[in-house]
Amino acid sequence: MTRLVSCIIPVYNGERFVGEAIASVLAQTHQPVEVIVVDDGSTDATPDVVRAFGSSVQYLQQPNAGPPAARNVGIRAARGEFIGFLDADDRWRPEKLARQLTLFDAEPELGCCLTLVRLFWEDGNSAEEVLYRAKGQVEVETQQQSSMLVRRAVFDSVGLFDPELPHAALVEWFERAQARGMRTGRLSEVVAERRMHEANFSRRESSREEILRLVKRRLDERRTSRLQS
Repeated sequence: MTRLVSCIIPVYNGERFVGEAIASVLAQTHQPVEVIVVDDGSTDATPDVVRAFGSSVQYLQQPNAGPPAARNVGIRAARGEFIGFLDADDRWRPEKLARQLTLFDAEPELGCCLTLVRLFWEDGNSAEEVLYRAKGQVEVETQQQSSMLVRRAVFDSVGLFDPELPHAALVEWFERAQARGMRTGRLSEVVAERRMHEANFSRRESSREEILRLVKRRLDERRTSRLQS
């Protein structure tokens, strides 16, 4: 039986790249794929770019609330047995879903599959690209949205992303999922690509700070739990 996969693409002012992201999902060798774009309050031409794909894309809108909230809207609307995520400036290689579903078939107990992600730079000649290449960090294995494919049943059990953590929601969600026994498989192939450009550079320090706050919150919760036991 052919399984429906839902791909959720949150976007905010992504007119430059979102069309390429959508096209990479529609080009998947595995079909059927349900493409859900959640517009997080864009003020640019993003709606026009998305609507140009017609009925092949489900287009949802919300007031600006951040990527985790947008992903949650998409999860609620998704009909697929599996759910994947793609950032609006990233892209999937055509065989991504087919390769991940093969791993799910081989290991039915898996709840999530991650892959290698290849970084690519918008200008192709940045100093950061040179640095990453020198460190051998162009291809990375990561808990990154554009890599993961998750059984819908896992979200039904674990819950959605925390909208109060715009940068660390995925880290926190994985903590909850693993605490509930989710098994994660890893595909040692590059089937997703992350675009590196100025807009995502500016978020790095905020992401570190938020993860540190999350770690502190978890330590405080464990300390309180020990005191109460």
